Amino acid sequence: MNLKKTLVALAATATFSTAVSAESLSVAATPVPHAELLEFVKPTLAEQGVELDVKVFTDYVQPNIQVDQKRMDANFFQHQPYLDEFNDGRGTSLVTVTGVHVEPFGAYSTKVESLDDLKEGAVVAIPNDPTNGGRALLLLQKAGLITLKDESKITATPRDIADNPKDLDFKELEAATLPRILNQVDVALINTNYALEAGLNPSEDALIIEGSESPYVNILVARPDNKDSEAMQKLANALKSDAVKDFIKEKYEGAVVPAF
Repeated sequence: MNLKKTLVALAATATFSTAVSAESLSVAATPVPHAELLEFVKPTLAEQGVELDVKVFTDYVQPNIQVDQKRMDANFFQHQPYLDEFNDGRGTSLVTVTGVHVEPFGAYSTKVESLDDLKEGAVVAIPNDPTNGGRALLLLQKAGLITLKDESKITATPRDIADNPKDLDFKELEAATLPRILNQVDVALINTNYALEAGLNPSEDALIIEGSESPYVNILVARPDNKDSEAMQKLANALKSDAVKDFIKEKYEGAVVPAF
């Protein structure tokens, strides 16, 4: 073999070795801001030998099922109360890797400019999953519209309302559908990721919104068998970097708040 052929062979071997050593990590995420944050850190992870594969989902169930069944390595879309409720209800054992950001939850309307303007019997749409539905009711309680039997119950449902002075009519619907039916109800309580997807600006359009003290930190979630893997920890560190903090502040202007 002449020198030229030897160099070509060595180059091919090096390329193959690099490809083999590169570790892939698949993450299920909702589009905004989760998938956007993952795409932002993808080049950084590539430099560290981790190939990040982001799969976008538009619901709150499949991302957990995919990870539990080992079809995906991790997911990024939910907060701890939702994960706890999912694990309890589904018999899964998914775990938190790290907290990343808070998406302040808000109330939106195309029919009133203030919650004070709501008339008796007004229709209020809230998410139909226990933790986000409870989160919506807690926010309405904070606004003085209702009182819950247990004023701190995070999984409250309309059946847990003790006082409803305006006789508000609650409709429990899948969280992802709420922006689409906003013009059909008087008020809708919408998760910020879905509000952003629908072109709403939480800091400007929400009639009431959670503060930065919200306990609903969005988390990177994995399984017990892979949460401590080198690739997973590289992803966790990348999501908590100063670069991501600056990206969140600049891109989302208060609609998403860093939690680190």
